[in-house]
Amino acid sequence: MALIVQKFGGSSVADAEKVKNVANRVVETARDNNQVVVVVSAQGDTTDDLIEKAQEINPKASKREMDMLLSSGEQISIALLAMAIENLEYPVISLTGWQAGFKTNSSAGNARIDKIDVERIQSELDKHKIVIVAGFQGIDKYDNITTLGRGGSDTSAVALAAALRANKCEIYTDVDGVYTTDPRIVPDAVKLEEITYDEMLELASLGANVLHNRSVEMAKKYNVQLEVKSSFQRVPGTIVKEVIPMEKMLIRGVTRDNDVARIAIIGLEDTPGIAFKVFSALAKDGINVDMILQSIGHDGKKDIVFTVTKSNLDKTIATLESLKETVPYQELSHRDNLSKVSIVGAGMVNNPGVAAKMFEALFDASINIHMIATSELKVSVLINIENAERAVQVIHDKFMK
Repeated sequence: MALIVQKFGGSSVADAEKVKNVANRVVETARDNNQVVVVVSAQGDTTDDLIEKAQEINPKASKREMDMLLSSGEQISIALLAMAIENLEYPVISLTGWQAGFKTNSSAGNARIDKIDVERIQSELDKHKIVIVAGFQGIDKYDNITTLGRGGSDTSAVALAAALRANKCEIYTDVDGVYTTDPRIVPDAVKLEEITYDEMLELASLGANVLHNRSVEMAKKYNVQLEVKSSFQRVPGTIVKEVIPMEKMLIRGVTRDNDVARIAIIGLEDTPGIAFKVFSALAKDGINVDMILQSIGHDGKKDIVFTVTKSNLDKTIATLESLKETVPYQELSHRDNLSKVSIVGAGMVNNPGVAAKMFEALFDASINIHMIATSELKVSVLINIENAERAVQVIHDKFMK
């Protein structure tokens, strides 16, 4: 008998018909001599609707009360799915995150899982029940309900699979696997049968919306085998695991991320410690920095350019303006009409010319590059947002055809 953790996203349980479809899929898995734990997200746009309701009441609501509100979406989903499974005459129980044993820190809105006490879940499995768990949520040491932030249900599912030592964690979405790029942009994108944790982590971090990067990090850490599958089509998905056979394909995927803003600090003093002062202040304010470029010093001055998410743009500007007395600079500028387009693949490490091939594709399409960042697994470029989809297409064509 295998233990399988299945996760279904909001689009998979968006209405009554889809909830019944998920119930059938889950019961089929259980009747195939498996123990099944199911993690479910809030239905459809429920979370966005709840945020909108909060904005109408209090735009500055505390994070604690927001967590209390947003956690209710998953509670609705688990109860409805349990009812649908009851209707199929299979024993089932639904559990909130805290009933399922999720203990988190107290970072409301973006909590981290400290541990999972699986005793309750194991007890219900021993009674031959399907266990349905609310994703995205837990409880802190003060008994406050917490939420895990973006991609929290993926993280909940992988964490449960690790804690229960499950044989597999299946992530069900509205796509049937991981593709070389977004098939809505490039119709001839190729579905991957397998991909490594590291490659998937890069894709997730660079804008691919199939899996959240926190869940992939956890899967790699605890060696949880993932499979990304379709909620609606009964076809094999994409397996995410530690090692896969080397193939001719050097590039595993092409991504774009439009949630990018560029900050330029012009005319900083060209002295030791300036970069440390800038980026330590940003880190202290919880601002994550991505691509970084520093110019060669000239006339005792230098420039630093970097990117942040659009949601952090105003906060970043405020932090840098507050630094001006201790870290003088001549000018601060920013742009948010940009996109980061990236290629990802473990095969790039030992193959020179991959970056040149990418740049050639952009040159042929007359697309200008503003910034470049590289690592062993990726090459990323910053371009104008209006060119993003065309850039993905021409780069994909260059490598995949």
